[in-house]
Amino acid sequence: MSPLTADKYNALLVETPEWKLSDGKQISRNFKFKNFKEALLFVNKVGEIAETEGHHPDISLYNWNMVQLALTTHAIQGLSENDFILAAKIDISHFE
Repeated sequence: MSPLTADKYNALLVETPEWKLSDGKQISRNFKFKNFKEALLFVNKVGEIAETEGHHPDISLYNWNMVQLALTTHAIQGLSENDFILAAKIDISHFE
C-alpha cells in the first residue's frame, strides 16, 4: 500500500475539518475538556475505538484538560484512508 496522494488526503480533510495536516504524513487534532477526569475518559474512549479498528493514534494528555491526537500509518510512513476513518469515528465519539 502506498501513502495517499495530496489530492486524496485533501479531499478527505474536507470530511474531517477539525483535523490538521502536518508534513503530508499525519493529521492531528486538539481537544479541550472541563477537567482532567473528562480528558482521561475521552482518552480511554479513543483507546477502545482504536483497539476495535486495529489502528492506534499517538495520544498526548497535557495541561490537565487537553488531549492531542495524531494519526499516521507507520507501515507506509504516511497517510492512509484508515487514518481518516479513525478520525471520523473519534469525532463522532467526542460528541456522544
